[in-house]
Amino acid sequence: MTSRKSKALYYALIQELASTYPISLLCFVSGVSRSGYYKWMIRQGRQTERQQENERVKELILQCQTRVKRVYGYYRVQAWLQHTQGLRVNHKRVYRLMKELNIQAVIRKKKRYFGKQQEQKVVSSNVMNREFTASRPNEKWTTDITYLMFNGKRLYLSVMYDLFNNEVITYQIGKQNNLKLVLDTVKEAIKKRKVDGTILHSDQGFQYTSRQYHELLKAHHLTPSMSRKGNCLDNACMENFFSHFKTEMMYLHDFQEEQEVIDATHQYIMFYNQERIQIKLQNLSPVQYRTQVCA
Repeated sequence: MTSRKSKALYYALIQELASTYPISLLCFVSGVSRSGYYKWMIRQGRQTERQQENERVKELILQCQTRVKRVYGYYRVQAWLQHTQGLRVNHKRVYRLMKELNIQAVIRKKKRYFGKQQEQKVVSSNVMNREFTASRPNEKWTTDITYLMFNGKRLYLSVMYDLFNNEVITYQIGKQNNLKLVLDTVKEAIKKRKVDGTILHSDQGFQYTSRQYHELLKAHHLTPSMSRKGNCLDNACMENFFSHFKTEMMYLHDFQEEQEVIDATHQYIMFYNQERIQIKLQNLSPVQYRTQVCA
């Protein structure tokens, strides 16, 4: 077994040769660990330029995670460093530094699916057919409802979502999961956007199969599309958004009052639309992407 004294000699030799050869190679040849070498350097009161740079990156990672409440994984942290700080860092390095800081993104919980039990009235074909990309704004929308549990109570969140840039067009919060909640969501979206032939995709919930819902869509030239019965993957993009929403907002707080949930929902959706980086949107937020592409 290598003694502490001989290890110190190896560490000193590695320090002398570090400017010429990779530290990992020197540690391998010397039979000592790289982490042990770095700990020795710290004990000596000295840091290499690489270590100093890592400490700076760690500070920025902490700044990023504090701002976004630890909802970013290492890929999004890497994108944030480049987008906001102009700093290009390999994603593997970001992963390692986050591990050293004992930081990881909040893990999303899978939504349990219990099937649809409501009676159908008016059912449309699956026009969307899992083609969740769009070439322009207002070409394809999708919508759904989820429940928000707090303090033994629940509210219902209805969301309208544009697949062009994954932007929340509008949303409604209600105490009841009813037809009015859905109709109000559609009406609000129509006020905000120009629609003519827009595909609006939903599941086969009782609100979406109602006659009033289809009449409203027809009156404003919206093309209805519906998932196949009992197939949640046909509306996977909305399932994905709700998963992010609950993990990055609902599960991080212990809400006691209804207004707290409403205010936090508003703040999160503002953050999601205006600031939250999406890698598939060229490391831009939904609004930033729409603004640049449509400029």
